[in-house]
Amino acid sequence: MAVRNSDFCDIAIVGGGLAGGLAALALAAKRPDLDVRLVEPGPVGGNHVWSFFDSDIEKRDRWLVAPLVRYHWDRYDVAFPAHGRTLRMGYKSITGEALAEAVAAALPAGCIIADKAKHVAPDHVLFARGGRLSAKHVIDARGAGKLSDLDCGWQKFVGQALTVEGGHGIERPLVMDATVDQIDGYRFVYLLPFDAETVFVEDTYYSDAPDLDVATVRERIASYAARRQWNVTATTREETGVLPVVIAGDFDRLWPESDRTGRIGVRAGVFHALTGYSLPDAVRTAAALSDLVGSPELPERLRERGAASWRRQRFYRMLGAMLFRAAAPAERYRIFERFYRLSPGLIARFYAGRSRAADKLRVLSGKPPVAVGRALAALRSFDWK
Repeated sequence: MAVRNSDFCDIAIVGGGLAGGLAALALAAKRPDLDVRLVEPGPVGGNHVWSFFDSDIEKRDRWLVAPLVRYHWDRYDVAFPAHGRTLRMGYKSITGEALAEAVAAALPAGCIIADKAKHVAPDHVLFARGGRLSAKHVIDARGAGKLSDLDCGWQKFVGQALTVEGGHGIERPLVMDATVDQIDGYRFVYLLPFDAETVFVEDTYYSDAPDLDVATVRERIASYAARRQWNVTATTREETGVLPVVIAGDFDRLWPESDRTGRIGVRAGVFHALTGYSLPDAVRTAAALSDLVGSPELPERLRERGAASWRRQRFYRMLGAMLFRAAAPAERYRIFERFYRLSPGLIARFYAGRSRAADKLRVLSGKPPVAVGRALAALRSFDWK
């Protein structure tokens, strides 16, 4: 174990969300010789539920998330106005609390710094309450940074864990219930049955604007529960989120080459451009860090990974352009309804961000579920960088 002092470390990770927390866990497991500090003003992991398909995580990396799983199912459902389906695919959920417990157990006492970083540089962090932490390398994992240079739609949501007296009757996750009224773009409700009387209900929107009226969405969740005739006696957790759905942008502006502070996660632009989903990439990056941190060119290598991920996301950005520019807001659900008629393998690779050439061709083939003229116009205007 490395010798530690209060104002210097080998690796300082700024941000204790999903990417930062997983990175800390991976380094603690694979590089116990390093002095790793995690800087996070709030609780590590925050108030979040993250879910993933088994196929999202490569077998060699599953050791990192397996201890964090709190709920798991062997299949899931989707429901649309003209199509419903059950897919036989493993689905798992982890919680912010599980991540916090694991990180607290993995890092030595004093290595989680409950303070806000007011300045982050390649070799040091300045704290809001005063003081400085120097490091061989600083890794910025503080989530979305400046997004004004990106052309984005938005996925936004309010999620609540409801206690339903007498049981809710949901056997497995309902990943998309798009039979609800289409409001503010593509709307669907997402259900996770935590136990017989606890169900997590997330009301989600693919919208043109990031504004989230939490009070109104709470009312819609209550209406949804009433429609299902649930006798809700308590709300035991609530989370909200606004995720970018990137349509176009320049990676060099998102992360300028002159910025030599390492980044991971959403801060590095490493997430699924259409879903805003970051867990698979967060796991891949965390698992790779044990080898990367041995290089003095760590920031450059992390930036190379970010740039490569950005290039791989081109197809998903194009689909985002189709969703937001070619489909009328109330008709966006048709794109997902058509998508969920495709093969389970294609769907799994899509969510993992590993679509094959044949998958991409299949997604784009046939009559589009939007007006042909608008679809062609969206493709013509798309930034293919």
